[in-house]
Amino acid sequence: MDIPPNDRPPEGQPALRTPSGVGVVDKAAAILDALEAGPTSLAQLVSATGIARPTLHRLASALVHHRLVGRDLQGRYVLGTRLSELASAAGEDRLTSAAGPVLSRLRDATGESSQLFRRQADARVCVSSAERPVGLRDTIPVGTRLSMKAGSAAQVLLAWEDNERLVEGLNGSVFTPTVLAAVRRRGWAQSLGEREPGVASVSAPVRGPSGRVIAAMSISGPIERLTRQPGRVHAETVMRHAHHLTELIRTTAAPAPAR
Repeated sequence: MDIPPNDRPPEGQPALRTPSGVGVVDKAAAILDALEAGPTSLAQLVSATGIARPTLHRLASALVHHRLVGRDLQGRYVLGTRLSELASAAGEDRLTSAAGPVLSRLRDATGESSQLFRRQADARVCVSSAERPVGLRDTIPVGTRLSMKAGSAAQVLLAWEDNERLVEGLNGSVFTPTVLAAVRRRGWAQSLGEREPGVASVSAPVRGPSGRVIAAMSISGPIERLTRQPGRVHAETVMRHAHHLTELIRTTAAPAPAR
């Protein structure tokens, strides 16, 4: 791809490294590489990448639009939240394959249906579940999309988000900032009739190898059985199984030892 004269790096600026031959992709990759070091101003990006300022500004704006790049409170460029979502999705097969047996053990330990939810855009999706075999139960088939505005799993998936997404997620939500602060402090969430009247739930975070929350493990069932304080009864058990799944993911993600 030919670079227009006005878009060429100024004299003395470094050239793009190991180009692929697709100029716009090489430049976008160079911007992301430069942001790995932390928040960076436009001038610093120009210096680090050697991309002419007008071109870099256009590319950075496009990357911000797609959430591959973000802006901090000082207006500096930072790596965007979409990158974390994509990294999490890359481990989804590993997550769901490991989740099945853990959810079955959680169901057996609590006597309630158990589920694993991942966030996808503005919804949460059930990616694995283990149903209570008999009696009154809360049935959530795999693939079900539920709101991020209500329910203990939604609380967990939102509680550890960055400030911008936290504020956005709270708009129209049943729960409040105080509720999410409590979730972060104690490490679990509960809900009573938030998603559906008469249904209670308890959820805890599942984390990826980087420590980021990538899923919410839950149990759900009728309030009459879980009581009006389901967290007091079941939080420790749900947290223990969520931690076990976290450790399984970290173990399978670890590189094999050299031979």
